[in-house]
Amino acid sequence: MPAAHAAGSQASGAGHALALDVGGTGIKAGLVTRDGRLIRTWRRATRIERGPQAVIDTIADFAAELVDEAAAEGTPVAAAGFALPGIINERTGVGVFSATVGWRDVPFRDLLGARLAVPVAIGHDVRAGGVAEARIGAGRGSARFVFLPLGTSIGGAIMIDGVPNLGPHGMGGEFGHIVVRPGGLPCGCGLHGCLAQYSSAGAVAARYAAAAGTANTGALDVAARLATGDPVARRIWDEAVDVLADALLTTAALLDPDRVVIGGGLAEAGDTLMRPLAEALAAKATYHALPELVTAELGDLAGCLGAGLLAWDLVPGSSVSAAPVSADLVPADPRPGDSAP
Repeated sequence: MPAAHAAGSQASGAGHALALDVGGTGIKAGLVTRDGRLIRTWRRATRIERGPQAVIDTIADFAAELVDEAAAEGTPVAAAGFALPGIINERTGVGVFSATVGWRDVPFRDLLGARLAVPVAIGHDVRAGGVAEARIGAGRGSARFVFLPLGTSIGGAIMIDGVPNLGPHGMGGEFGHIVVRPGGLPCGCGLHGCLAQYSSAGAVAARYAAAAGTANTGALDVAARLATGDPVARRIWDEAVDVLADALLTTAALLDPDRVVIGGGLAEAGDTLMRPLAEALAAKATYHALPELVTAELGDLAGCLGAGLLAWDLVPGSSVSAAPVSADLVPADPRPGDSAP
């Protein structure tokens, strides 16, 4: 019997869920325990330049290798979860479209379920991160919060009772495309003045590089330049904070969340972002009940952890309780041809 099928036949006694978080540059994979601990990780390059079918094959091959390895080590996988970029129909398990990778209408749940012979959960990368923050991260104890990762662009998840609120079309949470500066900077979505063009880590870094005539060295470098009195860094950073405060004021008016969990690369600036953001939001508010602003706790592992938690939801009798990320997380050595994202 092939190892993947052996893993499926022993799933009821398995102690781990396999989780993969697929990004534009790399795939993070790990084993997640029933109580939400990530105990082992691997990474592999996505290499999107090879085209969408090659990336799909890489995802399937990588997952199958890890299922086989877990079975060979005597800890067969109970289920597998995948956090994917782009537009994802989580109800049908279909990757509708990814501008980053280029796939369209890929039946991931059916494809991967047949390949791995275990139950498969398919989730959106940001919403999977929201699930992880809700259960084991900065969203614990909140019945209604917004997860807002400020990364290369800006995604988002509206979390109600620990579950992403997708809306009837599965499109809920696209905070990056709130128009905060009508007629402003052009966005890839076709609109002008979207939040992502001002307040994502990618936008802050790119706007500074263009204005200062330097190489793009990242948003945290822009944050560091604030301490040197760099006027260009100050202008770009202050505008990013002001625009984000406007978006959060709109969020407070529409959704009334009790908390906003801010993640992604820009959140790594810590108080350099969070303190002026809280001050700007308070200064703009009139009647609004303002949410608590907190930084995400799970970092770039949130999507992987969320994929694992979604996988455990498919296993009868499993109940994933709140648990911290393992402090003694041990990354595996890269396999030949593997590389970190």
